[in-house]
Amino acid sequence: MRAVVFDRFGPPDVLRLAELPDPSAGPGQVRVRVHAAGVQPFDVAVRTGAMTWAKIAFPQQIGQEYAGTIDQVGEGVTGWAVGDEVLGSTMLDAVADYVVVPAENAVRKPPELDFPSAAALVAASQTASGALLELKVAAGETLLVHAAAGSVGTLAVQLARRTGATVVGTAGPANHDYLRSLGAVPVAYGDGLADRVRAVAPQGVDVALDAAGRGAVAASVELIADRDRIGTIVDDAAAAEFGTRVVRAGRSPQRLAEVVALAAAGKIVLPVRAYPLADVAAAHAAVESGHGRGKVVLT
Repeated sequence: MRAVVFDRFGPPDVLRLAELPDPSAGPGQVRVRVHAAGVQPFDVAVRTGAMTWAKIAFPQQIGQEYAGTIDQVGEGVTGWAVGDEVLGSTMLDAVADYVVVPAENAVRKPPELDFPSAAALVAASQTASGALLELKVAAGETLLVHAAAGSVGTLAVQLARRTGATVVGTAGPANHDYLRSLGAVPVAYGDGLADRVRAVAPQGVDVALDAAGRGAVAASVELIADRDRIGTIVDDAAAAEFGTRVVRAGRSPQRLAEVVALAAAGKIVLPVRAYPLADVAAAHAAVESGHGRGKVVLT
């Protein structure tokens, strides 16, 4: 099978296509023919060596998010059959023709979603929904989302609005109309952010989710007294400095299925930027830039 691997830590161009043996489904597993795979900041961190705890063995595969068709069912698996369309999370092997996963971790793909749209939801939906739960976002509150036009931010805005929260979102001016379409009040990031947020949210801000880094936690501390209600998914150092929360938002097939159902019903949206597998380096560069709307997916 084709798979994306890297032989050393480094920039996007260390990634290359390789031929590897096809994996087989063992007991309790299914093999999925991958039609689309998401790219996320975690992948960038793995590729650069920033994830020091990750068990890396060169040549190392990469990728955590897949959507595809089951083509092999392992012994003892019930509820799945060859031909079923699924999506889900894996670890460091999704960007390939095939991936083998525990059967219980797969989520059924609704026919209303194409494969790129399904793969796009995998990590961002679980992170966004888990973060809102951990931060206890409630109806009537005001949530500040940093990097609101990205994949996690886009979903966090919409899910929070569905709970009845008011949402203020940071983004570049080119994405302000987009944030308004999601139901958020847009503000520009950068120096003076706290003052701009106060201007559009005179009622105050109750909770903040940082998906941006770059000073977002510091700005949030200016606005929110309860530091346990400030969470970051990208800046552990700032969380330690200011005594705020690091949001881990573990993987949950149940939460993923709930958000997938909303997307299939047209109740939430996540724009997709699709790249062919051969352009994996460009896809990683796009994610690493920290700019752009929605989710990057390889097809």
